[in-house]
Amino acid sequence: MGGIIYHSIHLRCDVRRAFEMFTVNEQVQSWLAPSANIEPEEGGRYELFWDLENREHDSTTGCQVTAIEQDRFLSFEWKGPRQFEQFMNDADPLTHVVVFLVPYEEGSADSTEVHLIHSGWRSSPEWEEARQWFERVWSGALEELERQVNGRASNE
Repeated sequence: MGGIIYHSIHLRCDVRRAFEMFTVNEQVQSWLAPSANIEPEEGGRYELFWDLENREHDSTTGCQVTAIEQDRFLSFEWKGPRQFEQFMNDADPLTHVVVFLVPYEEGSADSTEVHLIHSGWRSSPEWEEARQWFERVWSGALEELERQVNGRASNE
C-alpha cells in the first residue's frame, strides 16, 4: 500500500457545527463541492459532484458512509476525478476518508480540531501521482473550510 494523506485544522466552532460541515449538503457545498447528496448514516450516500453536466465523472457517485458517530467521526469511500478514474474508481476497496472531530475549549469559546485521513492508496506510480494530487486538493479544501468557519485564513 502507498502512503496516507493526513491533515488537521482548527475550527472556531463547536463539534456539532464542525460535524455539519461534513454531513449537511448545503454546508459541504459551501466549501468542498458545488453539489452534494449526503445521507449521514452508515451505508448512506456520500456523493459529491464537481461536474454538474456529467455527474458520472469528477464525482464520488456511488460512494457510501462506512461509519458515523454524531459529532465525533465520519468515514466514507472516495473516488478520483477524470484523470485518475480509470484505476481509482474501480479499485476494490476504494480509497477511504476518515474525519475525526476533537472538541476543546479555547478561552471561553468552543473550538474543534478536525483530523482528516485519506487512506487506501496503492504503490504504483499512477497511484502515487493521484495521492500527491489529493494531498494538494485536501490542503486547499480544508483551508477553504477554515475560511468559511473562522472568517479568515488561519496562520496555524
